[in-house]
Amino acid sequence: MWHHSLCTTQVGKKMDAFSSSFLCAMPHSKLLSLTNPPSPLMIPQTNSTISSARIEDKPQTYTTTTTTSSPRSPKPKTPPPPQGPPQSLPPAKALPKQYSRARPVLEVSLPSTIFNAFDDIINKFIDPPVRPSVDPRFVLSDNFAPVDELPPTECHDIEGVLPSCLDGAYIRNGPNPQFLPRGPYHLFDGDGMLHCLRISSGRATLCSRYVKTYKYTIERQAGTNILPNVFSGFHGLVASSTRGALAAARIATGQFNPTNGTGLANTSVVLIGGRLYALGESDLPYEIQVTQNGDINTLGRRDFDGKLIVSMTAHPKLDPDTGEAFAFRYGPMPPFLTYFRIDATGNKQPDVPIFSMLRPSFLHDFAITKNYAIFPDIQIGMDPIELIARGGSPVAADAGKVPRIGIIPRYAMDEKEMRWFDVPGFNIIHAINAWEERDVNNGNEYIVMVAPNILSIEHTLERMDLIHASIEKVKIDLVTGMVTRQPLSARNLDFAVINPAYVGKRSKYVYAAVGDPMPKISGVVKLDVTVGEAGDRRECTVASRMYGPGCYGGEPFFVARNPEDPSAEEEDDGYVVSYVHDEKSGESRFMVMDAKSPSLEVVASVKLPQRVPYGFHGLFVRGKDLMRL
Repeated sequence: MWHHSLCTTQVGKKMDAFSSSFLCAMPHSKLLSLTNPPSPLMIPQTNSTISSARIEDKPQTYTTTTTTSSPRSPKPKTPPPPQGPPQSLPPAKALPKQYSRARPVLEVSLPSTIFNAFDDIINKFIDPPVRPSVDPRFVLSDNFAPVDELPPTECHDIEGVLPSCLDGAYIRNGPNPQFLPRGPYHLFDGDGMLHCLRISSGRATLCSRYVKTYKYTIERQAGTNILPNVFSGFHGLVASSTRGALAAARIATGQFNPTNGTGLANTSVVLIGGRLYALGESDLPYEIQVTQNGDINTLGRRDFDGKLIVSMTAHPKLDPDTGEAFAFRYGPMPPFLTYFRIDATGNKQPDVPIFSMLRPSFLHDFAITKNYAIFPDIQIGMDPIELIARGGSPVAADAGKVPRIGIIPRYAMDEKEMRWFDVPGFNIIHAINAWEERDVNNGNEYIVMVAPNILSIEHTLERMDLIHASIEKVKIDLVTGMVTRQPLSARNLDFAVINPAYVGKRSKYVYAAVGDPMPKISGVVKLDVTVGEAGDRRECTVASRMYGPGCYGGEPFFVARNPEDPSAEEEDDGYVVSYVHDEKSGESRFMVMDAKSPSLEVVASVKLPQRVPYGFHGLFVRGKDLMRL
């Protein structure tokens, strides 16, 4: 049996070449400490100002468009791959030219000069980044710091054997600001970057590319930040009004057009109707394409033939049997929730506005079953007028609100069958799975949902290190309305996944990330959610893999061993994969773990040619699906 320890790497190696180029423009006293620096969102407050610098990369030529083409129209042609073998990076001690390449001086217009000066005044005197959660020196420390784009680069150091079922691409999304923030910056505010590991016949190629959103494109052309940061820039009445006025002035002078989208596409990746999308819940999806040599192209902003407006959740649910995608959007104006679905061919169906959601809620995720869609209405609310007037954030926890769960038939044409159930103290950001059950004694129908419950909801946006998420199983009797809850684990667990073939069906196993504390992830555990069904109160963890001192990963993802015939295999017959970073050596790896092993044994490990920052959600796309894009 082959064993592997991630942290048996060269501790004496320098951090990758990014460190010096990203920080070189900052005063010496304000450089990020790379020798055991404190984690983001855990630092005492400070009154420092932030200077401006930019992160160099090699941009692709791209024009932002919002298309309304029908899903049946011909798909964009794949650009021919570059000639020759994939590029290889220089040794880690050498500084690649693209990291230090000077950008040509841009001719800045008079309005831009005035607006940038006004922006500096706001950031230095009106609303400086004094809170740890929005201080970029700390939020972007360690492996949260951004990296440059990386063209397809072959990974030469592979330990073990990559299973044949991994032929395809693992793509993970996450925030990666292209410029050092000029003022407050929250972890959620970064430009979306996709880190794609293309695997074929046991070989692996890594590529990191920005999603070429409208925001990214116009700021790239301007050479500086233009759009305000949503999560960090509107805290208090004065800061909100001044930044709002500045944004209005930029719009009036044509610096940006909000109708083209203001989103980041930094949250997730999803395959809908045979097309691949990068998602962020504040905007429309951006279609992307993975080429044969592993490169990533942004094809454009999509509105599904003009039927999708404003935005879409970053967590749509795909029915593995029908191929349909179920989704929603939410916002601060009525209707606060709108539900819809997209059929297997990519055609969006009519909206179902949910007016029974009486107040705007931070609704990040939901769940589906065979016949229902399940929505959480949690204690995090969105009330810009009231909260800004109180001097706080437009998104914050409301201690007086009672959390609810809403259940609607998933093919509903309106909300008349929507039912709400009070579930005090149940606040979920992510849902893991849900299914239907019927009581053998009285015949009552139940909805069962498994999700991490945030026990300290007030810290969700400001102090992630204080968050503790406890995975629970919630059971709702649709006849009597009775709600029962069962904690499944006392550990701090989130970013949990299942075998995708079991979405909306009764499932047994969950693979969850271990917060140490959040947002850093020190390992992955496998849970058996059937433990406790007969009154057994044992801990339901049946397998675990901790990454080791100084090593942190991200959301795990399950890949079935035989995806062509899921009925022929057991639910946990497959592999758990994730990017893992060693903060001592500065190296990142792609880890492949045996999902059936009691220790989640590492069967393969790929040393990556560039550091992969910590991020959000990922997806594995099989090779045959890539060929259809």
